[in-house]
Amino acid sequence: MPNGQSSTHLFRPKLLTTFVEGYGIDKARKDVMAALTVAIVALPLSMAIAVASGVSPERGLYTAIVGGFLVSALGGSRFQIGGPAGAFIVLVASTVARHGLDGLLLAVLLSGLMLVVLGAVRLGSLIRHIPHAVAVGFTAGIAIIIFASQIHDLCGLHLADKEPGPLLPKLAALGGAWATLQPAALATGAAVAAIIVIVRRLRPTWPGMLMAVVIASVAVVLLKLPIETIGMRFGEMPRGLPAPALPDVSLDRLWQLLPVSLSFTLLGGLESLLSAKIADGMTGRYHRSNMELVAQGIANVASALFGGISVTGTIARTATNVRAGACSPVSGMLHSAFVLVFLIVAAPLAAYIPLAALAGLLTVVCWNMAEKAEFARLLRDWRSALVLLATFGLTLLEDLTTGIIAGCVVAAVLAFVFRQKVAEEGDR
Repeated sequence: MPNGQSSTHLFRPKLLTTFVEGYGIDKARKDVMAALTVAIVALPLSMAIAVASGVSPERGLYTAIVGGFLVSALGGSRFQIGGPAGAFIVLVASTVARHGLDGLLLAVLLSGLMLVVLGAVRLGSLIRHIPHAVAVGFTAGIAIIIFASQIHDLCGLHLADKEPGPLLPKLAALGGAWATLQPAALATGAAVAAIIVIVRRLRPTWPGMLMAVVIASVAVVLLKLPIETIGMRFGEMPRGLPAPALPDVSLDRLWQLLPVSLSFTLLGGLESLLSAKIADGMTGRYHRSNMELVAQGIANVASALFGGISVTGTIARTATNVRAGACSPVSGMLHSAFVLVFLIVAAPLAAYIPLAALAGLLTVVCWNMAEKAEFARLLRDWRSALVLLATFGLTLLEDLTTGIIAGCVVAAVLAFVFRQKVAEEGDR
């Protein structure tokens, strides 16, 4: 069977290719099992990412349902799972704080249109050439920023004022509120993290994240622990998807949101193609990068219309999909359907989930996000170290876009200087 290398340039969804090649009961059975496995992972993770992003938990589920379905149905990868991603937490949270929820939805919609254009003009291959050190640097920086954003709920702290966005003022404010730490919240978050790690090591096929969140929720209810839950902060989640609606649009608002929309576009394109590339390495197949960008763009537009947040290819869920035996994009589409069933049938149960449990879950996600061994390896070469540290430092101290641009500029300058030096030595 061909691995798809000769058709990477085509604007043809992999779903169509799958059906043309032949799709039978055996493949369908494998896709159903893989979809159920991924949905079990996606449920608590989508809600945790939404809460950490400063929006209500159901918006993470809307993203997984609408965006995830379209990423699989229209995308250029057989195995890509779309949905809300931890890499966007900082960007989504800052956008909500600055422009409100309606501004976020409009920014996500704009970034979706930009991604469609990028794919249509075949720029997918260029995004894939962003230096590896830049990707590692901004991922590590994001991991630290996300963890800092979870300290509040993880420890049950009570802040006198609104939590600052920038890292250093945030840490200062959290330090000032340390006397309000709730031992029950910290114990709950730590227990969730421990359960996830232990289950992953001893029973890697078991749904450790969902198990940990369920155990924590039951314990908090039975022991009547004084811990804030989803229901206390957000109320009961709605059952089902809302009707699609267009955010308020004006020229002034579009101009204000253009910079953040570009950030969503850059990060979305990079994250989704990186995820698809990892799936390629696990399966020996090749994705269609430009088709993938078009699908990601359409998925973001649809997610915004249904009240969801930014959609991208998710590395951990995509890898879970591959390991679970998925054969085609049908598994990704079914995973979205399973999440929708949960929203319709069991949404009220989410009100009992402790926020400290979601913070503990995201703490594990942050630990796994940071490519610690690769970070250390890149530090051994001074050129890659400069690119890495420029990206990492500015991501922490400024923002994600500044970090990525700075890293790419440093990499380009070093590459130019190195080529000039090689050329001069060759002329001698």
